[in-house]
Amino acid sequence: MGIELELHSARPTRKGSSRETLFRGSYEHGEALARALSTLDPHDAGPLGRVDPYGDTLFNEQEAQVAGHHVSALVRRCTDEGQKSAPLDLAELLEACAATPGSYVWFVGD
Repeated sequence: MGIELELHSARPTRKGSSRETLFRGSYEHGEALARALSTLDPHDAGPLGRVDPYGDTLFNEQEAQVAGHHVSALVRRCTDEGQKSAPLDLAELLEACAATPGSYVWFVGD
């Protein structure tokens, strides 16, 4: 199980080409990110608590801003520097999304 991340300039769609709106993708930390997100309490993790590791989840720029505040909980749960790379990469994409009106972070689940 893994979760890939993509930052899009507009709402991506499964039908058609979502590559037209793709700003940046993160594909190397999928399994680590899925493990990290699974440690969160869904009722206390804001938008991150509703990321579906088996389906797709979209955050607009407002949700990305709120989710960014909860990433520190993921980083604190990491036991070594290798594990921290997944939530730190997530934090960068959420920050970029929050700063870009009309953009979306797409959590692409397995």
